[in-house]
Amino acid sequence: MIVARTLAEKIQQLPAARRKKIEARGAALIAEEMSLRDLRKAMNRTQVEMAKALKVGQDTVSRYEQRSDMLLSTLQGYVQAMGGELDLVVTFPDREPVKLKSLGDFAR
Repeated sequence: MIVARTLAEKIQQLPAARRKKIEARGAALIAEEMSLRDLRKAMNRTQVEMAKALKVGQDTVSRYEQRSDMLLSTLQGYVQAMGGELDLVVTFPDREPVKLKSLGDFAR
């Protein structure tokens, strides 16, 4: 007879050091996948502060954070308003990642 166990039960059976390593890796993976809202909060910024920096209304910042698609220039401005820099990296399976300097060079 097979006894079904939950993931939580399986993890609880692991040694403490192994559980800690799994939790740390899980936290790192979650940190890599932040939304704009999460990123803003991690930088201790409010939507009102972002709106002032971007010279838009708070409602516009809210819409930015809810969008699943936006112009790269909009995203770049949002990141710069927090003091960051947006890097665009292209990856291919058979070569090292390539960092694009700008999209304008490719549009011509």
